[in-house]
Amino acid sequence: MAQQAAVVTEPDAGELLVQLDAFGANGPYRARKRQTVPDVTGAPLAELSIVPPLFVQRSLAALRSAEPPAPGARAAALERAGRLFADATIGGLDPDAYRESVSRCSGLPVSVVRAATDIVAEAAAQAAATVLAARPQAAATDWREPSTRGGGAVWTRRGEVFAVHAAGNHPGVHALWLEALAMGYRVVVRPSRREPFTPHRLVAALREAGFGDDQVALTPTDHTVADTLVSGADLALVYGGDDVVRKYAGHHTVLPQGPGRAKILVTGGDWRPHLDVIVDSVADEGGTACVNATAVLVEGGPAEAAALADAIAARLAAIPSRPPQDPEAVLPVQPLAAARAVEGYLLKAARGATAHLGGDGIVDELGDGSAVLRPAVFRLDRADAPQTGVELGFPCVWVAPWTRADGIAPLRHTLVLTAITDDEQLVGRLVDEPTISNVHIGDHPTYRMRPGLPHDRYLAEFLMRTKTVIRD
Repeated sequence: MAQQAAVVTEPDAGELLVQLDAFGANGPYRARKRQTVPDVTGAPLAELSIVPPLFVQRSLAALRSAEPPAPGARAAALERAGRLFADATIGGLDPDAYRESVSRCSGLPVSVVRAATDIVAEAAAQAAATVLAARPQAAATDWREPSTRGGGAVWTRRGEVFAVHAAGNHPGVHALWLEALAMGYRVVVRPSRREPFTPHRLVAALREAGFGDDQVALTPTDHTVADTLVSGADLALVYGGDDVVRKYAGHHTVLPQGPGRAKILVTGGDWRPHLDVIVDSVADEGGTACVNATAVLVEGGPAEAAALADAIAARLAAIPSRPPQDPEAVLPVQPLAAARAVEGYLLKAARGATAHLGGDGIVDELGDGSAVLRPAVFRLDRADAPQTGVELGFPCVWVAPWTRADGIAPLRHTLVLTAITDDEQLVGRLVDEPTISNVHIGDHPTYRMRPGLPHDRYLAEFLMRTKTVIRD
């Protein structure tokens, strides 16, 4: 049961650490090999069990041989799991202790973690309904439905076992794979060692809510075992950077989730009434999510772009630096060495750009071994400058002028585009552009999402297919 899944023990050093066990076919498993999970100051928070290849293989075999619960039972169990995840004490951690642990190890502001908890809980409650939004209108969900008499389409799984290589930048990423359980997949999750608390808590809640040990598993591994999980599953969802996207490009069984490179385009008028939406799109979620705006393109010349960059910089500069568990925290925090590495990468990427904020660095030391990543605003001289594709895990935005002659080329390869424009012909071209996943027209921030709307297409588009069934 979930209450036994993660217990606080006293290691040799005498400091209390949470034990984050793996979840396999025979329940919780504490591996001989364990890795310390530190907070952003370097202080140990937990020990994460690291399982060997044999554990992964046995877990996959158990999931493959199991039958999924009936659709109604899956929906009810998911709803119960969402409530447990948000409100219950699981593995010795009550909701506040869980949120503080996530904040301390990931560096995310605790307010962001609190909001993400609600997002995951709502996604669990809505998962069964959400997946139906992707079902072809003419397809039945069961071959026994009357529509298959004489011939009809049936919506079926492409496989049985779904693997998830989870990201650690934001707890909200775990809302997506819950839909696979709603569709009858058995799911195995490899947590990020940067933030393993959320997947551990979620899998524990799912098991306590009614999903069996042979329905959902948690297999923390090192990188040498990671590919065993992907190759052993029927389908996989893998998070990572551009290297991950390139690695799995063309793999029809792997859905890579890379950088979002969300953008905002402002045309045909005064940008000032839209400044709140622009700044919120950059800084919400601490600037850590793939749906945060990376670039803002404004119609006009360099002077217009400079004025907008100044206005954004003035707003972002006023955000205070706080430790992540502080209720007033807004910005992400990292270990000092990691923060310096991000700063070095940014300043190198920004060569040739004009700094409006952050040109002298973005590291604000807190004096405990950690540092706040302060916002950065840089102005570019053209819309197609390569820096518009530089996405970093804090509020960092590139502002550039845009003209009608630039067209939509600088806006391609974008997860979310907020288009503040009255030009319906332009909007039509943006919606039709295959490399732009989502288009928000008007004052709708790039991070706006809700259950039932696709994120990077519907997950069910990847997991399901239609087939013809003809019966008497």
